[in-house]
Amino acid sequence: MSAPSSRGTLRRTPILFAICLFLVGSFAQVAGPAGINGPVTFENIERSSKISFVLDNSARGRKYQAETMAGGVAVFDYNNDGLLDIFFTNGALLPSMDKSDPLFYNRLYRNNGDGTFMDVTKESGVQGSFYAIGVATADYDNDGFPDLFVTGANGYQLYHNNGNGTFTDVTEKAGLGNVPPELKSSFSAAAGWFDYDNDGKLDLFVVNYLNWSPALDRVCEVKSLRSYCSPDSYAGLSNLLFHNNGDGTFTNVSDRSGISRYKGKGMGVAFADYDDDGFVDVFVSNDTFRNFLFHNNGNGTFTEVGLLSGVSYNRDGRSIAGMGVDFRDINNDGKPDIFETAMHGDTFPLYINLGGGFFEDATLSSKLHSVTMPLTSWGTGIFDFDNDGWKDIFMSNSAILDNAEEIEQLPYKQANTVLRNNHDGTFTDISASAGAAFKAPSSHRGAAFGDLNNDGRIDVVVNCLNTSPEIWMNRTQNGNHWLLVELLGTRSNRDGLGARLKLITAEGAQYNEATTSVGYGSSSDKRVHFGMNKSAAGQLEIRWPSGIIQVLKNVKADQILKVTEPM
Repeated sequence: MSAPSSRGTLRRTPILFAICLFLVGSFAQVAGPAGINGPVTFENIERSSKISFVLDNSARGRKYQAETMAGGVAVFDYNNDGLLDIFFTNGALLPSMDKSDPLFYNRLYRNNGDGTFMDVTKESGVQGSFYAIGVATADYDNDGFPDLFVTGANGYQLYHNNGNGTFTDVTEKAGLGNVPPELKSSFSAAAGWFDYDNDGKLDLFVVNYLNWSPALDRVCEVKSLRSYCSPDSYAGLSNLLFHNNGDGTFTNVSDRSGISRYKGKGMGVAFADYDDDGFVDVFVSNDTFRNFLFHNNGNGTFTEVGLLSGVSYNRDGRSIAGMGVDFRDINNDGKPDIFETAMHGDTFPLYINLGGGFFEDATLSSKLHSVTMPLTSWGTGIFDFDNDGWKDIFMSNSAILDNAEEIEQLPYKQANTVLRNNHDGTFTDISASAGAAFKAPSSHRGAAFGDLNNDGRIDVVVNCLNTSPEIWMNRTQNGNHWLLVELLGTRSNRDGLGARLKLITAEGAQYNEATTSVGYGSSSDKRVHFGMNKSAAGQLEIRWPSGIIQVLKNVKADQILKVTEPM
């Protein structure tokens, strides 16, 4: 059957696409290299890193729906040695969903601290048994070791970190299998950890995508060519919320919380307390369906307020092919904003938090409209890559269809994008000056962010379909200062997720939130990063999820600061 789609076919003419590429490239060449603090530069160390992983999505010509969706990645310190390790999700043989071949193992690489990584997959026991899509990391049982939750096209798995370099699959033991049959084997694209009731224990939000399985897979064609079907070909699903009981088990509270009332086609999730009421809220990026913003009512229930708040649709009143998302303050006004990736022709919305529960689509005024029009992006992150005190934007790009050249006259493999924050509400594409290797196109998917070598600069790991991943070390040289804050909760959850941080220096105030849920199907460093520009010290205020406010004065720059929550 034929099913042309907003995700599968070009909605703008190839001529317009070419014009947009020309304009974006010209703008980057004129405005990018000059910049504010000199160029932001990255070096891909994949070849020297000893990482030999290749994500196999089992694309063998039949074009099963799951093939385009794989690619989550995580950076987290699984062995508490102070160095971020890397976890890659991987596919499975289709249509059988058999993952027993090592070609399809998920992979865990331990950071050796010298720019190389060691494959510890087998000894750690995280090979997986599902067609993996996304990953979420956090210490859900407050034992001091981060755990892994892996989403997939035919289920999900919770791995408990045993603290000795190994993990145990506790999915059923933890009660996560207590869901309706259609959701137990559902297509879950992403997940995230957050403490929605501020009881000091991290809860789990699972983002479900489509009611799909190999048995339900449809055959679709565009221009007489076999193609992946539109998400419109399948029914959407409700998401899941699991409450942490504090004894290693979880209770499915999707119904009582109100989360299950809304069916969407979720691909990304991010958390922030957007209205400053002390309770963390949830944004879900939906594919060809309106976005959800679940307001936390503080009593165990949520109200979906996306339409009222202005984040359900873009400025044209249309739903987009939403993919990745980040939810944090991008303009230093103390209110978390939302940036969402999508597909070419959509433009990627930047929702600026106006306060009072309302957002404004600033895509046009921020100059993101022309930059993002020709792109299809998956992973994204709002981080300060040049340490100037203003957060920038990273996007991992690639077309959805592996035969996009034939069907859409678009390149399948695309280069990544980095956008510099101009401090005035606008952004400049500086990808052209980010290093020669940065211009290399690939089949990018999920991206995870963190400081891999503890030098104060945010690095990026990007997973790619059927080719090597990218390990982008941030080599920016400008003399700017930085601060990494590692939180240790006592009354709050041990990771401090949901904590809101304010840093005041001689150059002003900036804000950030502790979270690992960033981008598309990926999980980033739990440590909170600040660029400090030329300031050598500042005052740090931490608002813990418990409600405790902690103030640290004369905090020196250029350090990893470990902060324990007062009892």
